[in-house]
Amino acid sequence: MINNRDRWRVYKRMSLMSLLALLALTVVQRGTSNMGAPFELERQARMHPPTDYEDKPDYGAKSFWKSSKPLPSTIESPRITHENGPTTWDITSTNCSANLNLSRQEWFKGLEVNFKQFLQYRHCRYFPITLNHPEKCSGDIYLLMVIKSVATQHDRREVIRKTWGKEQVVDGKRIKTLFLLGKPSNEVEKANHQKLLEYEDYIYGDILQWDFLDSFFNLTLKETHFLKWFHMYCPNVRYVFKGDDDVFVSVQNIFEYLEMSSQVKDLFVGDVIFKAKPIRKRENKYYIPHALYNKTYYPPYAGGGGFLMDGPLVKRLHVAADTLELYPIDDVFLGMCLEVLKVTPIKHNAFKTFGLVKNKSSKLNKEPCLFKSMIVVHKLLPTDLIRMWNLVNSNLVCSQKAQIL
Repeated sequence: MINNRDRWRVYKRMSLMSLLALLALTVVQRGTSNMGAPFELERQARMHPPTDYEDKPDYGAKSFWKSSKPLPSTIESPRITHENGPTTWDITSTNCSANLNLSRQEWFKGLEVNFKQFLQYRHCRYFPITLNHPEKCSGDIYLLMVIKSVATQHDRREVIRKTWGKEQVVDGKRIKTLFLLGKPSNEVEKANHQKLLEYEDYIYGDILQWDFLDSFFNLTLKETHFLKWFHMYCPNVRYVFKGDDDVFVSVQNIFEYLEMSSQVKDLFVGDVIFKAKPIRKRENKYYIPHALYNKTYYPPYAGGGGFLMDGPLVKRLHVAADTLELYPIDDVFLGMCLEVLKVTPIKHNAFKTFGLVKNKSSKLNKEPCLFKSMIVVHKLLPTDLIRMWNLVNSNLVCSQKAQIL
C-alpha cells in the first residue's frame, strides 16, 4: 500500500511535470507566432543578420535547375595544404568589429542592407560553442546523421529521433545523430527558447549549438562550424549524411547504396544541380548581386535538403572552406569547396530535395511505394513524416519497386 507521504511525493512530482509542460507549450506557441527579428546594426551585426529562416521554396526559374549528366567522383588530390589543428574547440570569445573600409567604396553603397551587413562581418568566421557532444564520435561510427535545425522546431527533431534519425546498430554498424543549431532568433522569447533547448539537450544529448544567430545568411556559418567540429572530433566516421529537419530519409536505402559505392573515393552524392545561374531578381530569397558573385554559373552543388559524404572528404572540405570567403548560400558554398578540392558531386535520382514531382498537389507526392524507393524526400511536416514512415515500414505491398538504387 502507498502511504500518505508517498502519495504526496507523487502528487508534487506530477504537478511539477504538468507545470513544465504548460510552460513549454506557452513559449512555443508565442514563439511561433512571432518569429521576426529586427536588424542589429552594431558590433555583433555579423551574428545578427536579417532573420529569414523560412523553408526553401521551389525556385521558379528553369535555368536554375538546368543540370547536365551525372559525372563520376574524381580522385585528384587538392592543391591545398593539410595542417594539424587543435583537438578541441578553440574559440572561446567573440571579438568582431565591422569592416568599415567597405562603406567608402562605390559598389558597396548600392547594395541592400542585408548584403552590406554580410560583407562587413564576413571575416567573422568562427564563434564559441555553447552545446557540445564530442562523445558522439567516440569509437568507430559507420554513419553520422547531421541535421540542420532551429530552436523552435523541436517537434521536427522529436519526430526524427523516433524515425529515420534513431540511433541504432545495423549489421554491426553504428549510426549516430546530431542536430546543428545557432542561437534563437526571436528577440522576445529567445531566453525561454534557449532554456527549453538546453533542457532538450539535457534529455537527449544530441545538439550542437554555436554562439551565432540562427538566420538564413548564417546557414553558411552552420556549415563551416560543423566542418571544423568534425575535423576536430571525428577521426573514425566512415560516412556523413547531412540534411534538413523536414525530410524523409530511408536508412535502409542509404546502407544499400553505400554498400554498392564502397570503392568510390571522395564520395559526395545528392540531388546535384549543374550549371545553376545566380538569381538576379531582387525579390527572390536567393538573390545575389553581381558585386558578390560575377560569374555566369555556380559550380556543381547538391541541394541542401540531404546528401551523403565520405568521412575523410568532410575533413578535407573543412580545409578547403578556410581558403574561401564565406558565401550567403550554404549549398553553393559547399559546391565551391568541392571545386577547390577538384571533386565533382554525383547526382542520384533517389535524392528528391524538391519533392517527388514538381506538381505540389499531385497525389504522387504522398505515394508510400515511391517513398520506399527513395533515399531522401524533401519536404514534409512532422505529422506527414511520421505517417509516411509508418506506412513505408509497415507490411506495405508494392506492385513494383522503382529501380532507383
